Amino acid sequence: MEKQCCTCVPVNEEELYPQIEEFINQHRGDKNALIMVLHKAQSLLGYLPRRVQEMAAEGLNVPLSEVHGVATFYAFFSLVPKGRHEIRVCMGTACYVRGGQRIIDHLEKALGVRVGDTTRDRKFSLNEVRCVGACSLAPTVLIDEDVYAQVDPARINEILEKYE
Repeated sequence: MEKQCCTCVPVNEEELYPQIEEFINQHRGDKNALIMVLHKAQSLLGYLPRRVQEMAAEGLNVPLSEVHGVATFYAFFSLVPKGRHEIRVCMGTACYVRGGQRIIDHLEKALGVRVGDTTRDRKFSLNEVRCVGACSLAPTVLIDEDVYAQVDPARINEILEKYE
């Protein structure tokens, strides 16, 4: 099993680029290795910065636009660093009607980020999801694997305090 990037300790990205370059060199010119190379890079860095995309394009001899297309097409890949804790706000119909957007607005303000972004300290990533299948508990917020039901914006700060 491949080692995943731990985000509990800040990553020194500069130290990891030689490993990525070495992996790319093992597949030099092999256009079919693109997804494998991007997966390896993301497992080390936690995301795919432009520099990695450029390295992959040059090393595998594929256009940068193709690398970027693959990196943005597959939901597994991320172009922004991920936080230690992923906050997902349900925006399915029931959650939306019962205040999902107010929760998003409050979280964006409290964390100082927009949906799809990560806080500067990489503590939290904020995302919205279409449905978590808990409509009777709407509005619903997931933080990592924890599910919070019938969330009111007034409770959000209290909930966030539970996460180091």
